[in-house]
Parts: sequence; C-alpha cells; structure tokens
Amino acid sequence: MKDAFGAPQSLLVLGGTSDIALATARRLVTRRTRTVWLAGRPSPDLDDAAAHLRGLGADVRTVAFDALAPASHETVLGKVFAEGDVDMVLLAFGVLGDQANDERDPVAAVRVAQTNYTGAVSAGLVCARALQVQGHGSLVVLSSVAGERARRANFIYGSSKAGLDAFAQGLGDALHRTGVHVMVVRPGFVHSRMTAGLPEAPLATTPEAVASAIELGLRRRSETVWVPGTLRLVMSALRHVPRPLFRRLPL
Repeated sequence: MKDAFGAPQSLLVLGGTSDIALATARRLVTRRTRTVWLAGRPSPDLDDAAAHLRGLGADVRTVAFDALAPASHETVLGKVFAEGDVDMVLLAFGVLGDQANDERDPVAAVRVAQTNYTGAVSAGLVCARALQVQGHGSLVVLSSVAGERARRANFIYGSSKAGLDAFAQGLGDALHRTGVHVMVVRPGFVHSRMTAGLPEAPLATTPEAVASAIELGLRRRSETVWVPGTLRLVMSALRHVPRPLFRRLPL
C-alpha cells in the first residue's frame, strides 16, 4: 500500500531499461519504495539497472517481458502480482523508430505500432485488471506530446502514441471509482538514449524532470501530466492551427 506520504512501496516497471522509468524508480526508491520489478527483455542493461537500484536499498527483481509477445503478458505479469500487491505500474516501453526508413518499410512501421500501441494495450489491460482485483494502485502510462497532433516528421511514432494516449484515457474512465488511478504522462522532447543524435526540440526536458513530475502527479492523483507544464498551452494552440498552415510550420 502507499504510505502516508503517497509514495508507492512497490513498483512494477514495464520497460525496465527506459531512462525515464529508471529516473522515476531512483526517485521513488530514495523516498519510500522498497520493492521493484524491472520487466523487459533480458540484457546486460536490465541487469545493470537492477544492480543500481539495489545499491540504493531496494529489493529488485528482473522479469523477462516482451511487448511484442502479448500472448505471454497475462502469464508473465500474473506471476508478479501473485507475489504480492503492486502499488504502482509504470508503463514505459516504446520505440521511436526511423520515420524515413519506416515509410519505405511497412513491416518496420508496423513494429513501431505493435510495440507502442498493441503491446501497451495488452499489458495495460492485464495490469489494470490485477490492480482492480487487489483494490488499489496506480497505472502510470508514458505517452508523448507527439500523440497530440501528428507531424510530418514523425507521424508513425506520433500515431502510435495517439492511440496509446486515447486508450489510457478511456481505461482511466473505465476504472473510475474502483480504487485504481490511471495517470497519462505527456513529455515533450526528452534528452535520453532514445533521442540521442536528434536535433533538440523547443521546451526539451530530462528524464529526471519527468520523474519529478510523475511523483508530483501521483501525490495529487492527477489524470494527465505535461512535462514541462507549458506544453499544455502550446499544444492547445497547435491543435487548432488550420491544417494548411500547420503543414508549413517548422515542427
């Protein structure tokens, strides 16, 4: 259960090598989180992340999880929930893809969609049902500002995040008054391994800043969190820009 300060005592991370997820886990572990499951494809990076969090005092276990294997999600994640209550699930896996290449390679484009959307729908539903059975918990879904309005430069990734965002909002409505809290996080450009080498976008942020916003959102039981907060106003304006003009914007 969450303690008196609203911090989760147990955390399940789907996408255990994500820079944002690990920044969030570090922040929560230094507060009051004591048990962490890092779910992801087995790799040295996953092992290193687990070792780092153990060094901060957490009991950390790794879980072999593949977003592209939805048939396995119920079994794999069910084993985690069978070990005890999970206060918070952080759905943080995703791939950026390569827009120019993916436009020429439909199979690669579909892989982006299957990872970011289909895999998230499967894992999100499995975790939501488990949280509902235990009667409490938070499901935090990492969306993206890219899902607010598709841009020419990354519409494959953006469309997958738009689908994820809509799914998470609907799931939150479905779980209203069940004791389960769903929070959608919409960061802008984040300096991370995923974006290394890409031109920096305006209002860029860091994994640590996103982690801070997640912690605050949990405390406030927010339903939507923008990082940085000013993006909410920016995207509100961009959503209403006429399409012919939007095409000409240097986005």
